[in-house]
Amino acid sequence: MATEGKNLSYYDESDLPDTSEMRIGLVVSEWNSDITENLLKGAIETLHRLGIDDERITVWHVPGSFELVYGAGRMQKNKFIDAIIAIGSIIRGETPHFEFVSQATAQGIKDLNVQGETPVIFCVLTDDNKQQAIERSGGKHGNKGVESAVAAIKMAWLKKNS
Repeated sequence: MATEGKNLSYYDESDLPDTSEMRIGLVVSEWNSDITENLLKGAIETLHRLGIDDERITVWHVPGSFELVYGAGRMQKNKFIDAIIAIGSIIRGETPHFEFVSQATAQGIKDLNVQGETPVIFCVLTDDNKQQAIERSGGKHGNKGVESAVAAIKMAWLKKNS
């Protein structure tokens, strides 16, 4: 398990660039909203802690993780956004649907990163069960939203300075 022994909420603030001019967008799936709202909360609290106020944060909701790609693609067209965090939660069920949605979402976000000018951070949990999702959205493994906010700041800096 990739998160075994790792806390997703740990970061060293001194390693991060200045955020005073950064604008971050978040596209959030409504499916498994108890999980995605925890991820969103972790991301926004981290952005606030690192100096990005609500006026420089844009949040859009989409129905499910599959729709994150479209939402993030539309947000990329906003030239004022420096990085986007795509937040979703896909939990394995009894059919192959999990694999289809997980793969399509990952490929779509990868394509946005390759083809677009604005980086899109993959904050989509793909867990075998609800308990794993809980553990990664504010539970014993921390909050992937925190880690994604830090990644967004680093990638926004790269976008502005490359």
